Amino acid sequence: MATPRTAKGRPNLAPPPPHLLLPFGSGLEEKSILKTRPVLHKSVAAAHASLSPITSTTMVVADLGCSSGPNTFLVVSEVLAAIVADQRPPVHVQFFLNDLPGNDFNLVFQSLEMFKKVAAAEKGEALPPYYVAGLPGSFYTRLFPDHCVHLFHSSYSLMWRSKVPEELSRGSTLNECNIYIWEATPPPVVKLYQKQFEEDFSLFLQLRHSELVSGGQMVLTFVGRKNNDALRGQVSYMWRLLAQALQSLVQQGRVEKEKLDSFDLPYYAPSVDEVKEVIRRSELFDINHVDLFESNWDPHDDLDEDLVIDGARSGVNVAKSIRAVVEPLIVHHFGRCILKDLFEMFAHNVAKHLQKVKTKYPVIVLSLKAKMHGKKHNEE
Repeated sequence: MATPRTAKGRPNLAPPPPHLLLPFGSGLEEKSILKTRPVLHKSVAAAHASLSPITSTTMVVADLGCSSGPNTFLVVSEVLAAIVADQRPPVHVQFFLNDLPGNDFNLVFQSLEMFKKVAAAEKGEALPPYYVAGLPGSFYTRLFPDHCVHLFHSSYSLMWRSKVPEELSRGSTLNECNIYIWEATPPPVVKLYQKQFEEDFSLFLQLRHSELVSGGQMVLTFVGRKNNDALRGQVSYMWRLLAQALQSLVQQGRVEKEKLDSFDLPYYAPSVDEVKEVIRRSELFDINHVDLFESNWDPHDDLDEDLVIDGARSGVNVAKSIRAVVEPLIVHHFGRCILKDLFEMFAHNVAKHLQKVKTKYPVIVLSLKAKMHGKKHNEE
């Protein structure tokens, strides 16, 4: 596990490494990449077509939140396959795998050698020349010089905020007994989360627009909401079940209530309308494609049925995938000694919930094209 980064205005809780760990397990991300393959391939083709065969023979691609798990090179593979299928003049492809400095880039580079061998065996000379580099840093900061990237990709990262809203990070109890938005969350707290999302996503768009060439492409996938009511977002049920497990430990005297009340996730799952509104206000991108699909909580459940076959097993699978993400947060705030019992309770809570209703993650797929640089200024 990597060390969580420092949180501004968060004296008692470091936020999770949002684009360092897969938010709901590698199985979910793999499914997402395969699900969004047509969108990604279309964006790759558009970026490829924009290159001048005379003045620009290198295509720069950046994967934001690459992690170091088994899916690190899935995007590299898909981009190369799309370029081969495009049948345009060959180009060199420079990949940058971005993540926080605590990511295990040594593991990434060790995995690269195996990827190259497999890719060469499968595609051989058909593959364009490609080069892979690591790029440590938060995607809420500048990562590249002006106008040098042709395609940005990010999978399951942008629902994580840069920090907990400042008013919540001061140890207040505005969202008592909750760790995220729930039905009992006061409206002012919901507005704080929404404001943080708007600020973070606006900043992200500004940064990436500066780094993209004119007409550059972005493909973003992240957990969202099906409806516009933030109090009843589907992913809220997930965090509520974890909060209930923590409440059980409070009742047992193993966790102080004040500790639970001061624990808030730097997270926000937006609606499609919220996402589109921030993009519209930025005036920096055109929307090529926006869609929403659903994915089962259990990353090992590939069935489209509305019933869970084995609730207990699914509960364990979900608990393992969530633990992989939030364990650094839990340890930092509550200590390591509660981990085993906490996630056993959480698995039990999830199993009971899934037996009643098979809840799914709504996932937003977004493809954007950068407007011409200076266009907004000229229009004003």
